[in-house]
Amino acid sequence: MFIFKDIFSVTLILFSVIDILGSIPIVIDLRKKQGKIHSGRATIISGILMVVFLFLGQSILKLFGLDIGSFAVAGAIVMFIIAMEMILGVTLFRSDGESKAGSIVPLAFPLIAGAGTLTTILSIRAVYTTPNILVGIVINLAFVYLVLKSTSWLERKLGDSGFSILRRVFGIILLAIAVKIFKDNIGLI
Repeated sequence: MFIFKDIFSVTLILFSVIDILGSIPIVIDLRKKQGKIHSGRATIISGILMVVFLFLGQSILKLFGLDIGSFAVAGAIVMFIIAMEMILGVTLFRSDGESKAGSIVPLAFPLIAGAGTLTTILSIRAVYTTPNILVGIVINLAFVYLVLKSTSWLERKLGDSGFSILRRVFGIILLAIAVKIFKDNIGLI
């Protein structure tokens, strides 16, 4: 049932797609705008989205008449906008002040459990068993939680100039990932 090699493979695949380390500048920026990031809430909501999509993803998309390619392209567009914010230093996603939505949008979705992650989960179902995928998801969520909890410490260590450089560098990487997702899926629409 549980195969360590498969769990390791799933964990690495999801780790590379989720790329929580690359999202650190976005998380720090959100915390600056919102005042606080609810690490537990963001992690739990991301986990729920991933597990629901593991079991019901294709059915949900079919219910709305969507295919995986359309879903991935929509997520890529949101990632593209977030990347442009990071690179240009502009604000497109506005804070609702007292709202706690920043832990959900854009953090839980689309950064952690975004189109790339959810599409990957659907794809790896063809190769790995559900229990092994679930363990890989849980391992990644534990790492996501640790990173989200340590952003204050990371920000102090980086300083304003380090954060600014990191934000732009990872903005370009996020932009490239968005373009790749868009390019890989545009033909599927």
